Amino acid sequence: MTGFLAAVTEAWGEIRVNRVRVVLSLVGVFLAVFAMTTITAVGNMGRQIIGESSERAGGRPATLRVDASPTTQSTPETTREAAEAFAAAAARHDVSWWGKTGFGQLTVRFPAGTQLVSATTVDPSYGPMHRMIVTEGHWFSAADDTAFSPRLVVNDGFLDQLGGFDAANPPTVVLGGDTPVTATVVGVSNPTGSDPTYPQAWVLNSAVERWNLADPTSSSPPSLEVWVPDADVDALTQALQSEVQSSLPGFSVYVSRADAGAELGIVDAVLSYGVRGVGVFALLLGGIGVLNVGLVTVRQRIREIGVRRSFGATGGRVFFAVLLESVAATFVAGFLAVMLSIILVSNFPLQSVLPAGLTLEDVPPFPVSAAVEGLLAATLVGALAGLVPATMAVRAKVIDAIRY
Repeated sequence: MTGFLAAVTEAWGEIRVNRVRVVLSLVGVFLAVFAMTTITAVGNMGRQIIGESSERAGGRPATLRVDASPTTQSTPETTREAAEAFAAAAARHDVSWWGKTGFGQLTVRFPAGTQLVSATTVDPSYGPMHRMIVTEGHWFSAADDTAFSPRLVVNDGFLDQLGGFDAANPPTVVLGGDTPVTATVVGVSNPTGSDPTYPQAWVLNSAVERWNLADPTSSSPPSLEVWVPDADVDALTQALQSEVQSSLPGFSVYVSRADAGAELGIVDAVLSYGVRGVGVFALLLGGIGVLNVGLVTVRQRIREIGVRRSFGATGGRVFFAVLLESVAATFVAGFLAVMLSIILVSNFPLQSVLPAGLTLEDVPPFPVSAAVEGLLAATLVGALAGLVPATMAVRAKVIDAIRY
């Protein structure tokens, strides 16, 4: 341990003596490690943004979608049969997150006149499964599912025709034609990719069935969405296909994966390998600078090395001391680069620079793996760049070195 500490002290002393030259040689390593760790952290945020946008459209991984269409004309009775089969299948497999979803039109009596509005029929679980962002009010809850009047979540286009939203006094609107009912707006949401100026609404399946809100001629048959662990996807796909089909003999049943799990995996791989490729290339360039400085330093110290060898310094001690100078210098450069990257990424105002329509709900923490990789890469580059100068120092003959 004493020898190791002495070698470290000696290496650090040499770095201090040649600090200007060393600092200039480490600029490349510092920038390479900083770029690699920062791009990795930003890449994680980018993947999270892409993942959340995909989940809002197709559901969280892994979301399976079960479509059941009657072979004859769709009626309220066939819709009820499909809904019962879906609920039975979810209960049979003990699925915690599931819900029915469909599309249709609502007859809405706005103050300016009656209008058909596109509506998505959902269950309360749809919000967490699709990462619905509610800018005002709240998403559907269990209380809304059992309310004495329909509850709606609408977009800005719908809300503009009602004159705004007040959570303390939610606006109401009349739905339906021959049998109208007054509905209450409980939340406002504008999904990414949709036109906020075009009126759109979300309504609970229970409200549609209880008050007969949707027009059957313009409504699609309901679909089942289940959010399950990724490892259970293949087995559950086959089970749902056979079980729901046997429960609905007069229907055409199709089970598919709704989320973009495989596509996101490809994006992750491309980003990960691309970032690492750029970082390795930059580190190699920085390592060449460290190597050049190490070679110049050894040539200038060759007489000193010969004197030390003549007084009994072993070749291993000389080799380790020269090698450690390079390793210690690149480690310090890598450490400073990682610290700067952590400070910058952790305090970066991400939401203020994101384009309109993009949000990041769950901001990922700074990846520890990126910090560790940066430090290891800097240390490895220092070790590789120090091998050649250390080998030259050991191979120098004592007599020739003293005469140099």
